[in-house]
Amino acid sequence: MKISRLFDNWIIVVCVLLLVGCDSVTETTPPSGNNGMEEEEEMEVEGVDYFLPKIDLNNWKVTLPIGSPTEVEPPEILDYANNSTLLPFMYNDSTDASLVFYTYPGASTANSSYSRTELREQMDPGSNSTNWTFTQGGRMKGTLKMEDISKESDGDYHRTIIMQIHGRLTNEQRDLIGEDDNNAPPVLKIYWNKGKVRVIRKVLKDVEVNDIDILKTDAWTDEAGWLGDNVDFEKFTLEIVASEGRLEVILNDGEANVVFEDIHMQKWGVFENYFKAGNYLQTGDNDSYATVKYYDLEVSH
Repeated sequence: MKISRLFDNWIIVVCVLLLVGCDSVTETTPPSGNNGMEEEEEMEVEGVDYFLPKIDLNNWKVTLPIGSPTEVEPPEILDYANNSTLLPFMYNDSTDASLVFYTYPGASTANSSYSRTELREQMDPGSNSTNWTFTQGGRMKGTLKMEDISKESDGDYHRTIIMQIHGRLTNEQRDLIGEDDNNAPPVLKIYWNKGKVRVIRKVLKDVEVNDIDILKTDAWTDEAGWLGDNVDFEKFTLEIVASEGRLEVILNDGEANVVFEDIHMQKWGVFENYFKAGNYLQTGDNDSYATVKYYDLEVSH
């Protein structure tokens, strides 16, 4: 009888120890890998929801297709997300970290018949008077895409200018040729054109032109070409590099490029310049529109 009770007691002890050991293992076992991944994914999605474009607007003003036209300069442009005038035309899309430029036919500038929602570089914030020459050099790079654009009556897409280098007369040059403003031709215009990137630069009609007539818009004409394969409605990068006597445009970090290094670029050195970027719609058709997204934009000199 004693031996039987002793045996029973040992069985009870062993069972208790096993139960305690099982509880201990359960408490110290780390969560499964799947649960950890789910938590990490939830955190990543939450972060993306609040992601913003990487664009510093301290040295940009924007022209809108309203008013005569309306322009917003620094410092007001820095609060664009809360500016009721800007919100229909320039706003964040936090779902893909882009700055959206929307435009349609409306108000245009004095030297154009088309409207735009387009940034204009201001090296001195709030002023158009400080600009740069090709001798000083400049570089602009952006990541962007065409989000949406209307079509012509034949079914082809309209086109819009997405980047420019625009020329500017000094006050002395303006007075010398009897102009009433400082406008000079754009040496470079880059279009989204039916899904492709089209590059147009200015060349002289006569390379022997004199020092006065070279300042006039009608001394220059367009030379056009295509850059790379179709970008369509996909994201792509564009880079413009200007230096003394030379201009280069680069698509997708070297996938395609074009270099202009000739007498026309040498002669262009007479002008001051500034960069432009955004959405400059090239049509006045009723119900036309374009939406361009920029994800980053940087300029250096």
